Amino acid sequence: MGVGKKVLNDVKPYMMMILLQIGYAGMYIVSVASLKRGMSHYVLVTYRNLAATLVMLPFALFFEKGIRPKMTLRIFIKILGLALLEPVLDQNLYYVGNKLTSASFSSALVNILPAVTFIMAIVLRMEKLRLRSSHSQAKVAGTICTVIGAVLMIMYHGPVVQFPWARGAHHVDQAASAAAAQSSSTWLKGTIAIITSCVAWAGFFVLQSNTLNSYPAALTLTTLICAMGTGINGSMALVAERHDMSAWVIGLDTRLFTVVYSGVVCSGVAFFVQGIVTETRGPVFVTAFQPLCMIITAVLGSVILKEETTLGSVIGAAIIVLGLYSLIWGKSNDIIDKPVHSVAEKLALPLTSVNGNGTNGTNGISRMRLRTYYVRFFGLVYGQEICSTCDAERKLHVSTIDGLVSLF
Repeated sequence: MGVGKKVLNDVKPYMMMILLQIGYAGMYIVSVASLKRGMSHYVLVTYRNLAATLVMLPFALFFEKGIRPKMTLRIFIKILGLALLEPVLDQNLYYVGNKLTSASFSSALVNILPAVTFIMAIVLRMEKLRLRSSHSQAKVAGTICTVIGAVLMIMYHGPVVQFPWARGAHHVDQAASAAAAQSSSTWLKGTIAIITSCVAWAGFFVLQSNTLNSYPAALTLTTLICAMGTGINGSMALVAERHDMSAWVIGLDTRLFTVVYSGVVCSGVAFFVQGIVTETRGPVFVTAFQPLCMIITAVLGSVILKEETTLGSVIGAAIIVLGLYSLIWGKSNDIIDKPVHSVAEKLALPLTSVNGNGTNGTNGISRMRLRTYYVRFFGLVYGQEICSTCDAERKLHVSTIDGLVSLF
């Protein structure tokens, strides 16, 4: 029994990450299917964030009741900036690029995100480079490889690659396939939109790390970002679709499934799953599974959406993955090289738990779990350390959050 439980605990993180990547791949597929059937990306983003808000709100109200920091104008502006970067710019631009290219192409190109985040951190002096260090050299080499792979995917298409599982899938309606083929200019516009969305997402990560220092209530912060994103996107959608109000009507079809699926799975469940796996295996383990989503999307896209994958996309994606793992290896040293006590200090929030006798006692494990739980929302900062601080009055009953985490 003990051996079986140990094996189950060892396998669980792998299964959770594989299922999560399948979930993300499903989002790529269903969103492309809905967008190419005429669904407005403004409406999709509005409904997606509305669904995420409704899912996260009960958790925020229950688990963070009485411990939310005071809302100031400075914090409000930061949250507004987060809402503009992620739900508004990132999601809209990504869906535009997704619609103008393909699910497999967009899921491959999104792997440049760690490199974009790394470059932005260098520019903002949040990242230090020691060029004589092998790990710093790996970061630079990985970033260069990622950029080269992205440029190759843009500039070179080449012949269509026929996957074994998709043989005969594209000959059913050659006329329709030819009519739907994207022109070079359209494909370029879609690529630029995806890259710009990655820049916005990277900016979101950087601003997120700063905001969590002054507002470490992650569930409330997530809910506020989604709610603001819903309002801003809703206003944009009303203007963009003012001549066609039927765009807001979604029935019991793919569009409704896309809204609920992307909102609940990709903006709700993913938050918890990534945080729990990061707690036990670390950020490097989580980011290492990203290319799996690209592979699953390529397979599903070729079978379900009858998408064609070019040789340039395959080669470029391979180079991007090589650069991604080089960058991940370089970033892994940021935590490994630090003394154990230093890492513990970074991970633990200065919080206290109240004992049954009314005295305050500390719980290192719970604080570490809570620290990871708070840092993780909407994704990972790819190894970037975030040190949150709290004022004395922001005391939290750690066992409450620990109970939430233990559910997973």
